[in-house]
Amino acid sequence: MKEQILQNLRNAIVECDIDQAIKASQAVLSAGISPLEAIQQGASKGLDIIGERFSAGEAYLPELILAGDAMKAVFDVLAKALAKEGKSKNAILGKVVIGTVSGDLHDIGKNIVGALLAVNGFEVYDIGIDVEPKTFVKKATELGASIIASSTLLTTSMPYQQDVVQYLEDSGQRDKYYYIVGGGPVTAEWARQIKADGHGYTATDAVEVCKRLAQSGQTPGTFEPIILEYYQG
Repeated sequence: MKEQILQNLRNAIVECDIDQAIKASQAVLSAGISPLEAIQQGASKGLDIIGERFSAGEAYLPELILAGDAMKAVFDVLAKALAKEGKSKNAILGKVVIGTVSGDLHDIGKNIVGALLAVNGFEVYDIGIDVEPKTFVKKATELGASIIASSTLLTTSMPYQQDVVQYLEDSGQRDKYYYIVGGGPVTAEWARQIKADGHGYTATDAVEVCKRLAQSGQTPGTFEPIILEYYQG
């Protein structure tokens, strides 16, 4: 029964079916399944499939957006249970400032990563979309965050992810903040090229990257980036 519910959740995302996403999420609660597990092993798997199709040119932006809407419906249903599960984790692993870079108004991936980070022991500060490079750093300084995470769904906005690193270097703060990048067009090669500290292909990967960075004890900007794709736990 559990596997069938998770499969239904995954299929609802792949089919961009909001009504089915809601029904499958309600089934998760009724069956007493961990909401975090449901998202990681069900809904996120569906979004991964859409992401792969998008990268391969087999799906287009409207489908990605509709899948994101279905994912949002899942979070809406599971929100209270997720918050309760998150509060059961006493240790705070670190503070993360997350946002979508300049020129990009998409927030699908960012919102998912932020939600998963929150239930995995991080304090998350979402600074929204179309965020200028210096704003990421300014907010991290104000909030005492240790990790800055930027997302983009557009290849045209990817250079702004590099600008965040450049701003950190120019302001003499590169050694203060771990910096991770993600989003549909973002690759491991790009993360290495711009000298980011980490990259995760999926939302689950991004969470694991943040965990490893927070526990590494290494100085930001001084090591090869932590790259994860399809982390299984």
